[in-house]
Amino acid sequence: MLRTHTCGDLNRAHGNQKVTLCGWVAARRDHGKLIFIDIRDRYGITQVVFVPSVSPQSHTLAQKLGPEYVVRVTGKVAVRPAKMVNAGIPTGEVELCAEELEILNASEVPVFEITDEIEPSEELRLTYRYLDLRRSRMLKTLEMRSRLYAAARDYMNSQRFLEVETPVLTKSTPEGARDFLVPSRLNPGHFFALPQSPQLFKQILMVSGFDRYYQIVKCFRDEDLRSDRQPEFTQLDIEMSFVTPEDIFALAEGLFHTIFKEIKGIDIPVPFPRMTHAQAMKEYKSDKPDLRNRKDKDEFAFTWVVDFPMFKFNQEEKRWESEHHPFTSIMEEDLEHFEKGDYAKVRARSYDLVLNGNELGSGSVRIHNRDMQKKIFDIIGLDAAQARERFGFLLKAFEYGAPPHAGVAFGIDRLLAILAGLDSIRDTIAFPKTQKGSCLMTDAPSEVDKKQLDELGLKKV
Repeated sequence: MLRTHTCGDLNRAHGNQKVTLCGWVAARRDHGKLIFIDIRDRYGITQVVFVPSVSPQSHTLAQKLGPEYVVRVTGKVAVRPAKMVNAGIPTGEVELCAEELEILNASEVPVFEITDEIEPSEELRLTYRYLDLRRSRMLKTLEMRSRLYAAARDYMNSQRFLEVETPVLTKSTPEGARDFLVPSRLNPGHFFALPQSPQLFKQILMVSGFDRYYQIVKCFRDEDLRSDRQPEFTQLDIEMSFVTPEDIFALAEGLFHTIFKEIKGIDIPVPFPRMTHAQAMKEYKSDKPDLRNRKDKDEFAFTWVVDFPMFKFNQEEKRWESEHHPFTSIMEEDLEHFEKGDYAKVRARSYDLVLNGNELGSGSVRIHNRDMQKKIFDIIGLDAAQARERFGFLLKAFEYGAPPHAGVAFGIDRLLAILAGLDSIRDTIAFPKTQKGSCLMTDAPSEVDKKQLDELGLKKV
């Protein structure tokens, strides 16, 4: 290792020990013959002092240091006098008296100061994201993301779930948002789609006998963007067999109790309150009701919204559409309305989890009967040939013993934004896209050369 400690490790217990630190120069201060620098890594900041009598060579080299230079410093840890302690940082009781200095790499002067006190424009931040990620606010958010993943995995594993990866290159089944398409070189004129969710694969996993599945998964939707949307996003995807909505609710409430205890150190009350979709629309004029007290911005108010309509009528196309998705089952007490064709009165066995007026997750009890699934496809305007073309593999799987199953998926990026008190999910993602769906750092999407297009049988428009 090039270093013995990180820049957040040292305290008075290390007094007079010889150590080596590596990191970036956060600041340099010349005080006559003494030169001070703050050296920073993701663990913290340590002050280093260069004294000519201790190491003339290192002192001379320190005069060349600029902001964000990458350095390696070896020296002895000195405990500061009480009046010199910097209580604002964990390493504030000590400083490193440098004996050796090595410049590992120089740096251009950063286009913005690496500090949380000054907020550069978002365009500048996303163009120089590698600099933006050095700021402690961004670092803390991504550390929170990592801790959230660990807490979620620990909880799901403790509940006997299996984490199973599903394909990223899959079949286009357009229903709702637009797919991102990927041309196939080996199958000219044919395209893969990037998954909007693992919905069909996780249902097939239930048919396969994997009765408790989860996955922290990337999903893709080619849709217009807002502050809470990204073309690629992450969700915690869950599916279970032989369960009712009550089982899903209990699992999710335990999950979020665990996450909030780990991330925020608070015990959120469970079970969460519930309200019907009709009640939410009547009392809150929204299917995403905010149940918080209106000064209390630090409150976390969860609620389940249940009994959504099964269908909605598309006036423009004069046809019924799925309110949730076409794989959602019907409330048993509404089967009479369904059989009569009175679709406006049919409710779905679906549910949303809402937090502070934000939809955090959505799920449903799924259809597991082939004939019922075909009826739903027919109602929403998919004839037998279209249903077979898009979803034939699912219908075929249902012929081989599909168990009753249900699931839910939670938006990780949106959850993190709420936990961290951020206005945009872009600040919860290491390398996000802009509202126009582009990456300013890599200049993607970009044109490709003619050879690549020719190999794919495509032409530039």
